[in-house]
Amino acid sequence: MPDPIISIQGLDAHYGDFQALYGVDLAVEPGQVVAVIGANGAGKTTLMRSISGLLKNKADAIRWQGRPIGALRADQIAALGIALVPEGRLLFPSLSVEENLIIGGQLGRKGPWNLARIYQLFPILQERRNVPATALSGGQQQMVAIGRALMSNPELLMMDEISLGLAPVVIKSIYEALPDIVGEGLSAIVVEQDIAKALSVSSHVVCLQEGRVSLTGGSGELSRDEISKAYFGV
Repeated sequence: MPDPIISIQGLDAHYGDFQALYGVDLAVEPGQVVAVIGANGAGKTTLMRSISGLLKNKADAIRWQGRPIGALRADQIAALGIALVPEGRLLFPSLSVEENLIIGGQLGRKGPWNLARIYQLFPILQERRNVPATALSGGQQQMVAIGRALMSNPELLMMDEISLGLAPVVIKSIYEALPDIVGEGLSAIVVEQDIAKALSVSSHVVCLQEGRVSLTGGSGELSRDEISKAYFGV
């Protein structure tokens, strides 16, 4: 087995006095897609915020290619090659589609992703490149958020609830683009409430329940009964 590109061991996370994660373990290998599933409040977004440096942790709780990074700032994490597509997209409302995408490339990391490649992946964004990003439909805004993250040429792409609030046909089109996104060895963590969708795009799944890992295993190896029990805690 290859060494993990990122390894998380015994991760705790707090918001003030409130503890949101308890001893979470997770590893992602190069080129692997790992799904993180769980109900609302399970700790999925907290996990993404911890990895991306938006929540500080013990340095050795998160290791990137063997290096402890849990205490680094968000900008330092991004420079290493970790990109987050945040829940709710969080686009810059005063900027156009293209300006939002360009901001994603400000790190100057070398790699295959540039404006032309993003427009090839999501042609509608090229058609609307001069429109304010927040004037787009929800699905198109999600494409911008994904494109902005890819413009940083990450080695690990984390996507937090990318299907939340979108129409099924839009979700289908976004997930159909995922093989092109990860097809060149990019690793990914996909956070989803939709169990079937998460299993369909990943090779490994981690289920969180009330801030703890309740189940982990191969996406094609776990039974629906096992997953349902871990997801709902029954």
